[in-house]
Amino acid sequence: MLSTIPPAKLHGLALLAPLARCLLAVAATVALPVGSAVPASAAAQEHRHYKLIDVGTFGGPESYVHETVPLITATREINLQEMVGGSATPIPITATSSPSVCGGLSGLFSGLVPFVDHAFALREGTVTDLGALPGATNCSVANAINSNGVIVGQSESGEIDPLLGFNQSHAVQWKDGHIEDLGTLGGYESNAASLNNRGMVVGSATNAVPDPSACFGFGTQCRAVLWRNGVIQDLGTLGGPDSLASLINERGQVAGMANTNTSPSAVCFPFSSLTADPFLWENGRMTDLGTLGGTCGLPLALNNRGQVVGISNLPGDAVTHPFLWPGADGRMQDLGTLGGDFGNPNAINEAGEVVGYSNTTNGGPVIAFLWKKGVMTNLGTLDGDCASTAQAVNAKGQIVGYSSTNCDPFSFSAGRRAVLWEDGSMVDLNALIPPGSGMQLNLAEAINDRGEIAVNGTPSGCNLLEACGHAVLLIPCDENHQDIEGCDYSPVEARTVAPGRATGTQKRSTPQEISRTRTLTMKRQPGFMPRMMH
Repeated sequence: MLSTIPPAKLHGLALLAPLARCLLAVAATVALPVGSAVPASAAAQEHRHYKLIDVGTFGGPESYVHETVPLITATREINLQEMVGGSATPIPITATSSPSVCGGLSGLFSGLVPFVDHAFALREGTVTDLGALPGATNCSVANAINSNGVIVGQSESGEIDPLLGFNQSHAVQWKDGHIEDLGTLGGYESNAASLNNRGMVVGSATNAVPDPSACFGFGTQCRAVLWRNGVIQDLGTLGGPDSLASLINERGQVAGMANTNTSPSAVCFPFSSLTADPFLWENGRMTDLGTLGGTCGLPLALNNRGQVVGISNLPGDAVTHPFLWPGADGRMQDLGTLGGDFGNPNAINEAGEVVGYSNTTNGGPVIAFLWKKGVMTNLGTLDGDCASTAQAVNAKGQIVGYSSTNCDPFSFSAGRRAVLWEDGSMVDLNALIPPGSGMQLNLAEAINDRGEIAVNGTPSGCNLLEACGHAVLLIPCDENHQDIEGCDYSPVEARTVAPGRATGTQKRSTPQEISRTRTLTMKRQPGFMPRMMH
């Protein structure tokens, strides 16, 4: 999550980004099937307990797992009781600390966590400080882990990027207890975003070619790259100067976004000021997936069947819809919205089930959705809440996310509760953990196929997740997790809410709230996306 823009300029652009200029315009919505709201009902339903493992910190105020966001696969953050992320140390940051990797969940410019972060790995209940590249004040963060325990992410290198004035940030890999600098294409910046079980790593790296429209303001071209056995490969572009890759599946297919030409786009900030399309790369060939008619599109998730979901602007760039590629006709398919002018998918499982969030009215709060077999279903909120998001879905169809009393669920505020959707209803995960845990579960970010859940939560005495939250792993006390110490295997009855129920006041969002929602999709790529400013 890197900002390469000076702090003052970033703050202004974050709130007044070009992507938000047309947010209040009323545009015609596509007539696509939307699931009818299930009759509102709330009842006690039997669920399982969860064992809670608090990652803690490395002596600083905070630890975190990445928020499930565009261009990162949620299922790669968590892998069979293993989880990766970042944790603060007591070492203060410096004047040249990189906003790419320092600053914790909220980002460096928020000023909430002015301490050096180190990547962590949680394995079988033990938390390990993965360290950083040599340098006492270098930050690092882990972005993804595969089933072999290989971890990729980003670390400061200890050298200054002369084009930015910050420490250089390089893609790194942790393997067999050692950290490896994966290097660049001759520039100063790189990031490893994801990897598969074959050890293929994807991300982005800069070269030395000057570029006035450089992605994220780097000053030189950035390119989608693939590392195999430590060797970096430039995957090219779709005709323009820049590209980035961030998703890879077990088939070796790579998804990302790339400039198609040098025509301007007002809605691709901060990736580029030029037109950009999502792509799928396979066996040396980059395929342009197109858009829904607008000048910007990007992929958000990729499954092993080669299905890509993402967002694209419609003609005129005033409206953003989620897409699926390939659709029934082999081309990009518009998944529609819940009735409003914006939708964002976060994840897709192997069955092709898509989860994310959408507004139900133009400019209204976002609500979690499930898209399945051509129908988008409103998943609702917890009682009394205004907004919700679905962050991830596993092979069993279990969905995790959060529900918020704040109609802007992406703001730094209280009132966010981690939730689980299963068996046709939603439950507050806080009702399923030991009552004396001293932890409030706020953001459920990822779930694997064994039902283990990665969460960001607030421990007792912490009033703001982004300042003092902790990364948490939840292990279900079920038949797949026998004889787990500390597990309560008795059933628990918890109040659930049926899909479609949204009992909060559905007020119209302010322009600032809408701006954050829209630009969220372009600002949270680990390593290369500026973090949100609030």
